Order: sequence, then C-alpha cells, then structure tokens
Amino acid sequence: MDKIILITGGSRGIGKATALKAAAQGYAVCINYRSNKKAAEQVVNEIVAAGGKAISIAADVAREKEVITLFNIIDEKLGRITALVNNAGILEKQGLVVDTNADRLQRIFAANVIGTFTCAREAVKRMGLQYGGAGGAIVNVSSKAAAHGAPFEYVDYAASKGAVDTFTLGLSKEVAGDGIRVNAVRPGIIDTEIHITGGEPGRVARIGPSLPMKRGGTAEEVANTILWLLSDEASYVTGALVDVAGGR
Repeated sequence: MDKIILITGGSRGIGKATALKAAAQGYAVCINYRSNKKAAEQVVNEIVAAGGKAISIAADVAREKEVITLFNIIDEKLGRITALVNNAGILEKQGLVVDTNADRLQRIFAANVIGTFTCAREAVKRMGLQYGGAGGAIVNVSSKAAAHGAPFEYVDYAASKGAVDTFTLGLSKEVAGDGIRVNAVRPGIIDTEIHITGGEPGRVARIGPSLPMKRGGTAEEVANTILWLLSDEASYVTGALVDVAGGR
C-alpha cells in the first residue's frame, strides 16, 4: 500500500523537517501552506531532487471550504492519505490576557483548533475502514504550553493547544476501532521561526539554558517523534500526548 502523508503548515520549521523525513521513509508527501508558495516549492524541490514524490497545495486550514478542496486535490493527485500531521498553527505577539481581544482569539482558535478538527475529519473519511480506507495515523502538533499555560506570553495560544490535547484524546477513542491511531506531540522550546512571529527572536537562547537539558530543541527532534508515532513501531500507541520538551 502506498504511504501518502499530508503535512499542514509544511513549508518551514517542524512541518518542513517532518516532510523531509517522511519523504526519506518512502511517503508521497503533500505540503500544505497558507501563503508562502516559494518556501513550499523549495521543500517539494528538495524532496524530488532526492528521488521522492511531493506536491504542494495552498489552503488556509481555518477555512472549511479550503480544507475540503485541499483533500479533494490530494485524492486526485496522490490518492487516499494514510497519514496526517496537523502541524499548521499560529500565535501572535506576546502579551497579557488583560490585553487580549476577541479578534485575536478568533484567529488563533480558527487556525489551531478548528483547522485541526476539520483536517482530521476529512482524514478519517479517507482512512477509516468503514469508508473503504485501509486505516492510518494522525499526529496533532500541540505544545507543552498546554500543560503550563504560557503565562505573561501566550495564554491564548496555550489554551488553543489545550483544546488540541483534548481533541486528540477524544478522537483517538472514536476511531481506534476503525483502524486509525491518533496521537499528539507537545514540543517545548524549539528553535524555529515561530518565535519571530511572537516578537522575541531570541526566546530559545533566553529560555533554553534554564531547561533540564540546558538547551532548546530542534525541528528535526520533533519530526523524529512524529514519524515514530506514524510508524508501525507505534502500532499500539493511540491517545498519547508525547512531550518533546527537554524535560520541562
């Protein structure tokens, strides 16, 4: 059976690292992106140059119609997916809850929660045995912030990832009998571009030395865990929230 994977937000950071590792393991890869077409095409070109198969498709996961179109295009170009990595997500500038407005909350929860729900729903319709699929695996990219709340920085982001954790637990039980495993990884302080978006490019350098492992993590380290959870080596693992956070 062909291994076909969709990685949302796959053009950079953890998504990119996961895409490259998945291709090296024999997956045909769909890299979803919202707006950075150039970055997505660079990842596709890197995979193809190494002998792999990859396509890129633009879609905003916060918009249900675009998610449905995304999956329909994958059906046509690659076939039924067997793996989904719900990696797409956003945060906004660091700030306090007292300064948070509803528009900001709606943007964060639309991308991080609604997008994760909708992509998982479409994946289940293609992977599930009752729908003629052959089973599969879903990994949701949460955050260790869900466990500690990210006070004084990203409480809204942390809350959205808390919802992802709960969703992972619930969905894993709903679809376990239908041949689908659902797990989540919870990265901690990882060296990616997301910290620029949050307004503190040097956040990893500031916090890393205070962690039990005395450093921040890499996107590749998170990708390794994602690929393990997708693999047959994790065949009896579902409903797990796996911290990749250096002991934090």
